[in-house]
Amino acid sequence: MDASEREQYRAAIHGDREAFEMIIRTHSRSLFAIAYGVLQNREEAEDVVQDALVKAWKTRWRVRDPEKFHAWLCTITRHCARDVFRKRKPVPVAHETIEIAETETTDAAVLDRQLHSALAALPEVHRTALTLRYFEEMDYRTIETTLGLTNGALRGILGRALASLRKELRPALASMD
Repeated sequence: MDASEREQYRAAIHGDREAFEMIIRTHSRSLFAIAYGVLQNREEAEDVVQDALVKAWKTRWRVRDPEKFHAWLCTITRHCARDVFRKRKPVPVAHETIEIAETETTDAAVLDRQLHSALAALPEVHRTALTLRYFEEMDYRTIETTLGLTNGALRGILGRALASLRKELRPALASMD
């Protein structure tokens, strides 16, 4: 972290709205990726990020070390997303609807649906790590800081998550050949 970034975090902690807005612009994508990794729903993830940022603004004074501000924002976002996830109610789906939908889809749509299903079956930290690394294209150090992991733990999580996805998607990919 460079001195200007540290100063921006310090200013935000002390109530500088412009500094906080710059932090939001810089980190909103990674916060969204965390929320989406937990919820697998775009609208809910966007709402969670907004709620987390409001909560962060109201409690910014709790951060004592400006270098930990980004990790603190990520933690708030992850906790807000988990709260939303816990409050979800299962939605019953009629089997007739599934059968009709299956006959009207293309191979790409089927593969997309299977990918989302395979991602949803992963543990939360695996989904989040995959989302940050491969969809948000974050580097390992940033992901480690964001999720509070060591390099070895992150590499292990990503390896297990990718192996699980390969295993789940192998039949679908083989049928497309």
